[in-house]
Amino acid sequence: MVAFKLELRCPQRVDGIAIDPEPNWSFDSVLSELNSLEKKLNASSTPVPFTKTKSRQIANGKKVESSARRGFVMRVSGDEMEDDKGEEVHDRSLVAVRRFNCDVLYLSESDASDDETAFEAESYLMDEVGLVEGALVELTHEHQLGVKDEIRNLISKLDSELMSENELSNSALARVEKYRDARREMDRKLDTQYQRKIAEALDNHLTAVQRDHELKSQIEERKIRSDAAYEEVKRKERALVEEKLRQEKAKAEAEAKLKAEEAKRAALEAEQKASKEAADKEAAEVSKRISAGASKDEAPGRQMVDGSGTSNAQTAQSKESGADGIEKSQPAVSIIRAAESALNLEQIRSQTLKEYDEKNRSLTLSTNKDFGSHERHISRLIRQIRGTKDNVRTKASELIKIFNNPLCPQSISIAAFAKKVVSHCESPDNAAFACGHVIVMVTSQVPVAMDLLLGEFHKACIYTVPKHMAFSKSAFGSREAYYKTIGYQEEDGKIESHKDYLRRLESYMRLYAALVQTEIPGLQNAHGLKEGWAWLARFLNALPANMYTATALNAFLQMAGYALYRKFKSQFGKMLNIITDNFLNALRAREDQELKPVIAEIQCYIEDRKFLEEPEGRTLQAALLSSTMVPDADYQESYNRYHYY
Repeated sequence: MVAFKLELRCPQRVDGIAIDPEPNWSFDSVLSELNSLEKKLNASSTPVPFTKTKSRQIANGKKVESSARRGFVMRVSGDEMEDDKGEEVHDRSLVAVRRFNCDVLYLSESDASDDETAFEAESYLMDEVGLVEGALVELTHEHQLGVKDEIRNLISKLDSELMSENELSNSALARVEKYRDARREMDRKLDTQYQRKIAEALDNHLTAVQRDHELKSQIEERKIRSDAAYEEVKRKERALVEEKLRQEKAKAEAEAKLKAEEAKRAALEAEQKASKEAADKEAAEVSKRISAGASKDEAPGRQMVDGSGTSNAQTAQSKESGADGIEKSQPAVSIIRAAESALNLEQIRSQTLKEYDEKNRSLTLSTNKDFGSHERHISRLIRQIRGTKDNVRTKASELIKIFNNPLCPQSISIAAFAKKVVSHCESPDNAAFACGHVIVMVTSQVPVAMDLLLGEFHKACIYTVPKHMAFSKSAFGSREAYYKTIGYQEEDGKIESHKDYLRRLESYMRLYAALVQTEIPGLQNAHGLKEGWAWLARFLNALPANMYTATALNAFLQMAGYALYRKFKSQFGKMLNIITDNFLNALRAREDQELKPVIAEIQCYIEDRKFLEEPEGRTLQAALLSSTMVPDADYQESYNRYHYY
């Protein structure tokens, strides 16, 4: 079966009327429509019926000639052929159209091609034909257009499907890219997490290794210290054994020497006795022979009496010489103004301090060790003393632990404690009352520390004895020597000023007074208010009134007057009257302008009865506060239950 394509080249509109047939008609529909048109034309008002003058023939050639041109009637739709949904509108009307020419009809045996360029070279495709043939050609043309539309629709559909596939492909590629990026990000995160875990594991391992090394080093250090302590103990034991052997040897030598001396003395006495007996025997024989030789025999007796008399005279002379010595030393003693009991106590404490210094020096030389670290630790603890209860307890406990440390002899620790406490007086931030509490806590456990501390006080400030030394050119030679003797310090070859000396004197007396007035429930103060009362009595009885003694008395009253009044009541008032009537008047009699400030302070203290007011800082705070103090009802009970071990 040969497919052919019929295309019509004719005008699309004739006198403004469209001549295109219904595009959706089939071939049978077109024939039936043409037949119905012929019937209508025959039945119309035209007198000549519609008859075919020539048969419709389609040759096998490509051109068909039409011998006649005839008009035809075509039904044309008055409305749109289709709406958006493809629905048809069948309201048609019969329209008479004019005759149009279709000169050439071109027939093609090729496939249904949509290439329109093949028909552009032909100006006429059809000859003039009848109405049916024209309708058929038009129908064929419409069919071709429909096929073209279908092909276009198919191509458009294919294009849309291709575009959809492209979009799907692009979307799939985008998803793949996104998935790949997500995988990369996940791999990066996993890699980072893995590296972090590796770093943590490595750090933990290194920490464990370091801890293990530190533990091993600590074990080694403890072992070394233990070995050193063991060796030290063995060395001390050997030293003790050697010392014991040396003492026993010295004792044996002394005993042997003593026995030798006794034997020599016994031999000498026996020889003297034998010679005496021989002399007596010879004298008796001579007396028998010569009676006149008796007078000659008495001369030696008189000579012995004379010798005895000479010896007595020498003894008397020596006694007289001793009296002269005492008499000559009497002016030197008058330079020192102090009570005899105070001087005796000072001598005892100074001797104790000297013995400990010698003992510590011998220990340092024998052990060949440096105990400077312990001394620095003690100094640091003393500098850290503050006016709070917890601080005082802590520092006292730590100091006692140092005293009981086997690595440092107790005598060295106690001597360092006494020296550092006294030297801390010169610090401007020393808390005198808090230091007094620490001293009482420590000395209640180690009593000998109080004697050493008082010895250091007397060595640094003679007015803590109390004692005063008057200047004498014959005794001191110069003012500089006198100043050095009473406690002035020398720096760069120059003696410090009077103002600096008085400031240090006041600091020493404030700490000494804070010590004597300190009372802690449950603990015994070895140098308490009783000693403070004795100090005040000795001071007023023996010391003169001058700038030094006035400064010392003022500082003592400011710190200890409150506690002395609470303890002795009216007796302390009598002491204050003696100070007003005697001491202050003696100061005024000196007519020294520099004495007026200290006279005014002492007089104001007595007249304003400031001894009734508790000194600032005497009561320790529960904690460090800026402006207020938190009361502690359990303070006394905590002191009563205070233990150091």
